[in-house]
Amino acid sequence: GVYVRTAQLGDHKGWICVRHAPDQRALFVELTHSLTPVLPAVLGRLRNVFDLTARPDVIAAKLTQDELLADIVARNPGLRVPGAFDGFELAVRAILGQHISVKGATTLAGRFVDAFGEVFETPYPGLSRLSPTAGRIAAANVAELTSLGMVQARARTIIALAEAIATGRLSLDAGARPNETIERLVALPGIGPWTAQYIAMRALRWPDAFPKEDLALRKNLGGVTAARAEELSEAWRPWRSYATLHLWQGETRTARG
Repeated sequence: GVYVRTAQLGDHKGWICVRHAPDQRALFVELTHSLTPVLPAVLGRLRNVFDLTARPDVIAAKLTQDELLADIVARNPGLRVPGAFDGFELAVRAILGQHISVKGATTLAGRFVDAFGEVFETPYPGLSRLSPTAGRIAAANVAELTSLGMVQARARTIIALAEAIATGRLSLDAGARPNETIERLVALPGIGPWTAQYIAMRALRWPDAFPKEDLALRKNLGGVTAARAEELSEAWRPWRSYATLHLWQGETRTARG
């Protein structure tokens, strides 16, 4: 019921705590004074994290027009797409999670932050570092990353991503042009269409992202091919990110082959 994290925006560093206030139908935000100079940016990022600008009623009205999704959308009313406070952080987590378990990815992410994140004191146990910056990782070498337990290919991908962001060739901020960004992501070594679409969905806040290659998504559509999943998804535009989240919740009851 509580979201707590460290944050760094430019030279401003601090921590943020967000709690649900159901009676007010709102979120209660507490943050350090050190972040007040960048408060509008912090609040904007939190809106992205919790998808506060979404209109679930409008989205559901569109998705339930397709009988394939009608039941599953009705079973999960108000579903939102979780965003990202920091695009680089989200992308690194997505890359670390490729082809390994969630537990394994979480372990790697912890080692990554311990190795490259700046120490930062907070009142919350276990929250003691800032998220590693693209500039810091761009200056690292492959051996430093592989020493954490990741394979060389994954280490090269993360460094290439960091270099692209640190030099300004790539932006993973909310609102960046999705199609152009996806093209630049897949041009990097080790980033495929699934990862690029996932980053677009969460970091860029693109409501129409669709990782058609996703095995769970295709299974819950009745075991269809990626091409067939793409065909079916045309009816869900421009809300395919939300359709994806619904499909990840479980199988459709009337899946078409």
